[in-house]
Amino acid sequence: MHINNESSTTALPSSIQLLKSTVYASIAALILLLTIVMPAEYGIDPTGVGSVTGLKRMGEIKMALADEAAAEAQAIATAINSSLADSSIEPDSPVETNPAIPEVSQADASQQTIAGENESMATRNDAMEVLLAPGVGKEIKVKLAKGKIVQYSWQSEGGIANFDVHGDSVALDIDYHNYSRGAEHSSSGELEAAFDGNHGWFWRNRTDSPIVVKIQTSGEYTDIFLVE
Repeated sequence: MHINNESSTTALPSSIQLLKSTVYASIAALILLLTIVMPAEYGIDPTGVGSVTGLKRMGEIKMALADEAAAEAQAIATAINSSLADSSIEPDSPVETNPAIPEVSQADASQQTIAGENESMATRNDAMEVLLAPGVGKEIKVKLAKGKIVQYSWQSEGGIANFDVHGDSVALDIDYHNYSRGAEHSSSGELEAAFDGNHGWFWRNRTDSPIVVKIQTSGEYTDIFLVE
């Protein structure tokens, strides 16, 4: 009778083989992290592969949606706190119903009229509105040269609107340049173009009911349009 005394440990991998396998696995995980996970999840593309495959754009959209959701939650909390604070205020102090109106001389009035006419020659004024069904997003943009300013004021009727103020330029190969984003019932201010191109406002309705966004603009832009 023959007994095989060969140790079974000869079939196990050596320490060097285990070390090599660990190193290879770590390198593979790092490559996946840099080329797939970071671009797709966070919009960060250190290798440039995400831009080619489209994963970077996917990650940017995910981050924008996350920011929208956070801004919307903050806006709702602020609105609730504001309404509670207003309900607790008692009208103790009298309200001035006839504030003093500063006198304006005829010469000043004439100068203001002339200045207003000159200003209207260099600017244009527009008003537009968009209807947003639940979950739908639309944007309005103006064509604006670098350094030019457009004044704007918009209001959302029916609920809070998530917004993203940004610009782009085909000629300069700029797909997206952010100015601001958030969630509000209304917003107003000035937008100064960082470059020649299209600049404007994107709104998304994350409520359960339709809303209407109305915007008024004034500035030295050459066109205003609804992005289809």
